[in-house]
Amino acid sequence: MRDRQPARGERRALEFEAFVAGAAGRLLHAATLLTAEAPDANPRARRLLTLALAHTYARWDRLRGEDPYDCARQYLATRFAHTTWHPHGAFGHARTGPRGPLAGLTPRERLVLVLRIYEGVAEEQTAALLGLPAERVHTICERATATVLHPARTAPAVRAPAKAAPS
Repeated sequence: MRDRQPARGERRALEFEAFVAGAAGRLLHAATLLTAEAPDANPRARRLLTLALAHTYARWDRLRGEDPYDCARQYLATRFAHTTWHPHGAFGHARTGPRGPLAGLTPRERLVLVLRIYEGVAEEQTAALLGLPAERVHTICERATATVLHPARTAPAVRAPAKAAPS
């Protein structure tokens, strides 16, 4: 019996490493979109990914036929939602520096858009995950898509007239 435990642990570690090698890039990109950070400067997205992968590893033996990617994505989304909608949330707004392509959206809009468009999660599943009616998810997704595709134009900066040089 003791000989089985190390072999099982080693197999578990190898399976998880293979999962991370295949899924971490896509999950990191989703987390980066959620946190509205730039792809090359995304510490909050990396922290969110680390938490999702740690949660998935902890549940690895209990997944039993479930897709580990779905487990990680669900944890990523719920953790992001919890931290952004909580008064002291850590992932809601980019602090400084360049901002990602979804920075003009609210955290909820980013979450719905990433789940629906980037991840391809069905409207009903997204609604169930977020505890919202499907109609609300549909409306949020449409509004967020319109905002991304047709951003509000900012008024051009008014330049002060150039001072004439004394002659």
